[in-house]
Amino acid sequence: MNVRNSLSAVSPFRQPKPVFAVAFACVVSFMGIGLVDPILPALSDKLHATPSQVELLFTSYLVITAVAMLITGWVSSRIGAKRTLVAGLLLIVAFSALAGASHSIEGIVGFRAGWGLGNALFIATSLAVIVASASGGFVGAIILYETALGIGIALGPLLGGELGAISWRGPFFGVTVLMGIALVATLLLVEDVPRPAQRVSITDPIRALRHRGLLTMGVTALLYNWGFFTLLGYAPFPLHLDTHQLGYVFTAWGVLVGVFAIFGAPWLQGRLGIARALYVSLALFTIDVLVIGVFVNSHTTVIAAVILSGVFIGTNNTITTQAVMTVAPVPRPIASASYGFIRFIGGGLAPFAAGKLAATYGDHLPFYIGAAAIAASIGVLATGHRLLAGAEETQALEAVPQPLDAEAELVAA
Repeated sequence: MNVRNSLSAVSPFRQPKPVFAVAFACVVSFMGIGLVDPILPALSDKLHATPSQVELLFTSYLVITAVAMLITGWVSSRIGAKRTLVAGLLLIVAFSALAGASHSIEGIVGFRAGWGLGNALFIATSLAVIVASASGGFVGAIILYETALGIGIALGPLLGGELGAISWRGPFFGVTVLMGIALVATLLLVEDVPRPAQRVSITDPIRALRHRGLLTMGVTALLYNWGFFTLLGYAPFPLHLDTHQLGYVFTAWGVLVGVFAIFGAPWLQGRLGIARALYVSLALFTIDVLVIGVFVNSHTTVIAAVILSGVFIGTNNTITTQAVMTVAPVPRPIASASYGFIRFIGGGLAPFAAGKLAATYGDHLPFYIGAAAIAASIGVLATGHRLLAGAEETQALEAVPQPLDAEAELVAA
């Protein structure tokens, strides 16, 4: 089978209703990443908080998400995939409402941590459920998942900007309502997957990192996400735009993330293969973030570079997620948990570090460090070049629709 041609034949849009129910919930869940972007300066002003304190909204959310990734398989293998999804959604509904009702930056940061716990339970399990239930094979399932990510990231800033212009509390309550709808859809439409015959140990995701391919992809993602979340978390501050304007900028960015996750990534991978496609995407992203650092005082340049970065982020997210799920000889739920743990650590720490560095050394340095981190990720990725070739062959075989085999695999995992 021709590896590259098989990837381009996958259509992710013909799916059963349960898959779309989970995908909708994924959209809302991923809104939570970019939702707070347009209101960061407003939160800093209204709650009398420094930029680094406000950046803790990202740090508490993503670091707790990272650590909680380690227990998702343990929980899911004991109470089942559907109950794990429902538990995650309930936590997101509760803590997003509490964040909206809070009166201090410390309270919001704390409730965002609880939100991150629910997010971890939901994200790791939703990916496994989509892979098990989607038609179009494994590659089609990942494209659908990344489509949900792209749409959520695109709509998050738009919702945050529109509701945040009314009140900084609006975006949090907006997520509460939307996640409530997703919870009902999940309860009504998603069937539970039988629990695995063998329960997952809480240490399995850590032990999985002994596999070179998974560790290589994880460290690559940590460095890449350092640059990604430096841009996402700190770029709103030097722009000095109002809530509406920030919402529009990051919505345009998110649209490009979604478009290139769905169409650009398969096209580029089909022509260059996994490794070369990632090298190109990461190299261009490095240049993009470096441009922001050099011209951080030029609003026009920063806005253009932020929006353009969606091309590289969308491309990288889809190709990397596909690769990590096929590069390690461990069950995919465990691979997803291990990978999520490492990459969200980088994403969580970067915005807080950016706020601290900017306060001391100016707005240029966080983006210089972010660009350096992305460049370093290319070097780490290159050490696993041969492993990526094997992942490409595996994906080609799984591009043929095999929904029953995928479901059996999830049960066995």
